[in-house]
Amino acid sequence: MADIYTRLGDDGTTGLLFGGRVSKADALIDAVGTLDEAVAALGLARASTADEELAAGILEVQRGLFVAGADLAANPRGRAQLVVGISLVTDAMISRVEEMIDLRVAAHPLRPVFLVPGANLPSASLEVARTVVRRAERRLVACQGEERVPNDRILPYLNRVSDLLYVLARWAAGDDEEPVSHDAVDRP
Repeated sequence: MADIYTRLGDDGTTGLLFGGRVSKADALIDAVGTLDEAVAALGLARASTADEELAAGILEVQRGLFVAGADLAANPRGRAQLVVGISLVTDAMISRVEEMIDLRVAAHPLRPVFLVPGANLPSASLEVARTVVRRAERRLVACQGEERVPNDRILPYLNRVSDLLYVLARWAAGDDEEPVSHDAVDRP
């Protein structure tokens, strides 16, 4: 028999990494759940592309978002147990995302127009994931105001990831995207 249900969350709480429980409505847990949504949207993008290089890039982002989620969901008293690249976001992770952006933009320069998402399923799924990561960023900014974000590298990491997802969406769409207006000169 699988132990998929523990009943521990029936009281509206969820477990933290390294022990302890908090409300499922906790702002940091909300950010973790938002990252989980982004990982799922990225799964749809990855499953719907035949481009192996794109799929590998998406998988790398998914794994990085799991690291960010673990970092946020760690019990503050257990943070010494976090492992770089497994449960702790680092500057190296930010640099890696920047490198991925630079490589993709060099190979597929961005058009200087606002684009309507939906050229194809992988591109549209990447756009959904991008907007979900942006929502996670907003949740973290609110937590920063309360001085509750445990690692000051998480927000810059998510900011770069959302930029990367924009770039990957452009790559997935190829030349099939429709501009919002021919007069637009920048992206959102």
